[in-house]
Amino acid sequence: MNGYPAPTTTKPPQISEMFQKVALAFKTKTFEFFADDDNNNHLSDSDGFSLLDSTEDFITDQKVVVIKPDLPPNSYSSINNSFPNRTIDTQIADSLISSVFAAVSSFEASYLQLQTSHVPFVEESVKAADRALVSHLQRLSDLKRFYRVFQKNPNFEAELSLGSCLEAQVQENQSKLRTLETVSNRLQEEIDEKDNEVSTLRKKLAEIQWANTKLSKKLSGNLNSACDVLLTLRVFYSVLHDACRATHKFSKILIDLMRKAGWDLDLVANSVYPDIDYAKKGHNIFAFFSYVCLGMFRGFDFEGFGLSENEPLCNGNKGTCSLKQLLEHVSSNPMELLSRNQNSEYSRFCEKKYQELIHLTMESSIFSKLDQNEVVLNSWRSLSIFYESFVSMASSIWTLHKLAFSFDPVVEIFQVERGVDFSRVYMEDVTKRYNLPGQTRVKVGFTVVPGFKIGRTVIQSQVYLSGLKCTG
Repeated sequence: MNGYPAPTTTKPPQISEMFQKVALAFKTKTFEFFADDDNNNHLSDSDGFSLLDSTEDFITDQKVVVIKPDLPPNSYSSINNSFPNRTIDTQIADSLISSVFAAVSSFEASYLQLQTSHVPFVEESVKAADRALVSHLQRLSDLKRFYRVFQKNPNFEAELSLGSCLEAQVQENQSKLRTLETVSNRLQEEIDEKDNEVSTLRKKLAEIQWANTKLSKKLSGNLNSACDVLLTLRVFYSVLHDACRATHKFSKILIDLMRKAGWDLDLVANSVYPDIDYAKKGHNIFAFFSYVCLGMFRGFDFEGFGLSENEPLCNGNKGTCSLKQLLEHVSSNPMELLSRNQNSEYSRFCEKKYQELIHLTMESSIFSKLDQNEVVLNSWRSLSIFYESFVSMASSIWTLHKLAFSFDPVVEIFQVERGVDFSRVYMEDVTKRYNLPGQTRVKVGFTVVPGFKIGRTVIQSQVYLSGLKCTG
C-alpha cells in the first residue's frame, strides 16, 4: 500500500500455550543467577537452560521471574547462634560501664565526706570516710582487672558480680544525692554561723546605740554635768595642744608643696616677717608656723569667729549655746560635716580660712607647678592629704573656739607684738633652746602661737626671739 511492501504477520501465541510454558517452568527446579557459592552455580541443562533450547516458539515481550532458592536449614541455626553471644557481650559491657560510673560517684561522695570531717575534725568520721575511699578504689581496681581479662577471654568465669545496669544507676544516683546532701549541710552550717554573727553584731549595735542615746540625753538634758567635766583648765590646755599639733602638721605639708613648686623659702619667710635675725638656719619654718597659726586664730575673740554679720544668734545664755555647739561638733566626723551641709557655720569657716591662708595666686602657683603625676586639680579639695590636714586643723580650732566661749567669763586671747621685751609670765620661747643672760633684754621677733587668759590663769604665748644665738 502506497508503494510499501505489505508487512509479514506472525501468528500470535495462543493463551493455552503460554500457560503450558509457565507450568513447565514451575515444574522444573528453581535456580539463582547470583548464588553465594560457586559450586551451586552449575545447573544441568534440564534445570532451566533447557527452556532456552526448546524447539517450541519463543515468547516475545514477556518477563521472566527468577525465584531465589530457600536457604539450607543449617544456615538458619548458625545465624541464630551468633546473636546470643553478641547480646551477652553487650550486656556485660553496659553493666561494666554502669558499675564504673557508680564506683566513681561513690568515691567522690566519700572523698567529700572525708574533707568535711576535717573541719571540724571528727576522728571517727575521718576513719569511716577513709575506709569507704579504700573500698571504692578497690572496687575500681577489680573492675579494671575484670575488663582486661574479659578482653582476652570472653568465656571465663568471673567471681566479680556486676549486677544489672539499673542497679548501678541507682547506686550512682544515691551517691550523687549523698554528695549534694553533704554540700547542702556544709552550706547550711556556714549560713547558720553567719546568722549567729549577724545576730551578735546587731545586739552590739543596739547596745552601742542605746548607750549613745543615753549619753546624748544626759549631756543635752543636764549641761551642768558637762560643764563640770569640760570647763576646766586641763581640758582647755589639751584641746589647745591638739590644735597646735594639727597646725604644725598642715604647715609642714604646705612648706613641702612650696618646695616642690620651686619656691624660695627664705624669700617667702622674709616677706612674712622681714629682717628677722634667725639664730639658726632652718628656723624660718617658724615664720610659716606663725603665718598659718595666727591666720587661723584671727577672729577668735568674736563669738561667730567673724564669719558674717547676719549669723544666727543663740537663744539663752551664750555659754550654754556654745557648749551645745561644741557637743554637737565633737560627736561628728568633721569630714562628714562638710559633705553633709556645705552651708553650715563650720563649712563657711573652713572656706573663709582657706581663702585667707591660701589665696588664689598662691594656690595656682603651687598646684600648677607640681609634677603631673601627682593627683592635684584646681581645688583645695582635690589633694586628699592636704585637704584632710586642713580640715583637721580647722576642726580643732573650731572646737577650741566653742570651748573658749563656754567659759564664764569667756577665755581671752592675746598675741605679742614685734619688738616687745620678752616676759616669762606671758611668753614662752618657741625654740626652747636658749639661755637668757640675766641682764640682757631680749626682744620678740614674732608670735608663733597666741596666748590665752582663763580668769586669772595665763597660758603663755609662744614667740620667736630675735638677736639670740643658738647654744645647743
